[in-house]
Amino acid sequence: MTVRKNQTCVICDNHFSATEGLFIRDLNPKLTESIYRIIPNAKNSSFICLKDIQKIRLTQMQEMVDKDLEKDRKMNASLQKELAKDNYVTRNINDTIHGKLTRGQKLADLVARFGGSWGFIITFVIILVLWMGINVTHFLGVNFDPYPFILLNLFLSCIAAIQAPIIMMSQNRQADRDRFDAENDYRTNSKSEMEIRILHEKVDQLNEVQWPHILEIQKMQISILSELENEIQSLKSEKNSPSSRKRHPSRRHF
Repeated sequence: MTVRKNQTCVICDNHFSATEGLFIRDLNPKLTESIYRIIPNAKNSSFICLKDIQKIRLTQMQEMVDKDLEKDRKMNASLQKELAKDNYVTRNINDTIHGKLTRGQKLADLVARFGGSWGFIITFVIILVLWMGINVTHFLGVNFDPYPFILLNLFLSCIAAIQAPIIMMSQNRQADRDRFDAENDYRTNSKSEMEIRILHEKVDQLNEVQWPHILEIQKMQISILSELENEIQSLKSEKNSPSSRKRHPSRRHF
C-alpha cells in the first residue's frame, strides 16, 4: 500500500506523510517560538517535517552553547585583566624591614625591648636598693651620695632623658612597619576581593544559566532520539506489515 504524502512542510515545502512530522500545536513553546521567528505566517495547524524539527533543535542547542561560551570568555577576560592589573606582589615585611636596619636602629630595638621587660624592672630595683642602702648605712665607710640622694636623682633623670628618645625611635620604626603592613594588606585584600567577585559571577553563571541550558539540551536530545525511535518503529512496521495502517507519532509535547 502506498503511503499518502498529503502534508506539506511549512519550512521546506516538501510533501510528507502524517507520520514523518508534527504539527506546530504538538510542539513545546520554545520550539514553537523558534518556528514563528523563521516562518512568521505559520499557524498552529501547520505541519513540519521531522528533519526540519531536528535542524531547529540543533540550532537552538548551538545558540545556547555559543551564548554560554561568549559569557565565559568575557568573564575570563575580566579575570585575566584583574590579575594583570597593578601586578602587585606580596612581600615579606620582616625581610623588607629587618634587611634595612642600621646599627643604631638595632640598638634602639634592644634598649626598648630590655626597657619594657621584667628584667629591667628587677635589675633597676636592686640597683636602687643597693645605692640607698650603702649610702644610708655607710657600708665600708662609703657615703658618696648621702640622703636625699641628689646624685641618684641626677642619675635617674639622665637615664630617663636618654631612654625616652631611644624608645621613641623604636616606636617610630614600629609605626613605619605598621603602615607598610597595612598597605600590603590593603593591596592584597583589594586584589583578592576583585578576583573572588569575578569567580562568584562565574559560579552564578554556571548555576543560573549553564546548568539549566544543559538540562534543556538534554531534553532536546531525548526528543530527537524519541523521534528517531518512532521513525525506526514506523519503518519496521511498514516492512513487516505493508498493508497495515501507519501509526502517527505520539502527540505529546517534545
